[in-house]
Amino acid sequence: MTLDIIIAGGGRVGFETATLLGDRDHNVTVVEPDGDRCDALADEYVATIIRGDASNPDILRQADVDGSDVIAGLTGEPGLNLAICMEAREMHPGIRTVARIDDRDQEGYGQFVDETVFPEGAGARTAANEIEGSDVRTLADVTGTLDIMEIRVEEGAPAAGKALRSVRFPAGTLVISDDDGERVARPETTLAPGKRYIVAVEPDVVDEVLNLLRG
Repeated sequence: MTLDIIIAGGGRVGFETATLLGDRDHNVTVVEPDGDRCDALADEYVATIIRGDASNPDILRQADVDGSDVIAGLTGEPGLNLAICMEAREMHPGIRTVARIDDRDQEGYGQFVDETVFPEGAGARTAANEIEGSDVRTLADVTGTLDIMEIRVEEGAPAAGKALRSVRFPAGTLVISDDDGERVARPETTLAPGKRYIVAVEPDVVDEVLNLLRG
């Protein structure tokens, strides 16, 4: 499903996250107050760029907060990220909110937003996964560069309905659990649409694996 996403903050984390989400065919708008960063983002052409302060309601309206599915505060200031998410929810109660934090002690922010992310520990890919929702979740923050993901198989995906032995996963992929999470996956394990599987993936083949399981 294509999502309309607002990312507040066009620094390294915001840029990398916007790039990943754009590659996954989502509609991304980045709000960034710094003109030089806006120019750099525009040169890369990864998203719609709006120069301004995302905590300003007028800027959020310009970014079409009412028509967006998700807003992610990914600036380097956790308090600002929280304020942006809360302002967006006040304007559009149905929007999903994701806030970047810079310390595990700030996970209490979770009572105010749908998800918190700690990208210094887990990287932009984790931020992108949290923004997309719960169909793909990663444990990269505790496993180094290796991603351990919980992935829900999408109806119509190339691997959906097939036994593991019939799916040509790239080298660097290991499907760990079956669909109830109680047994180790076997060659005869069927990748049933709508079911979730634990998968270990090396970073350079993540997108290929997601394409097989999510379409």
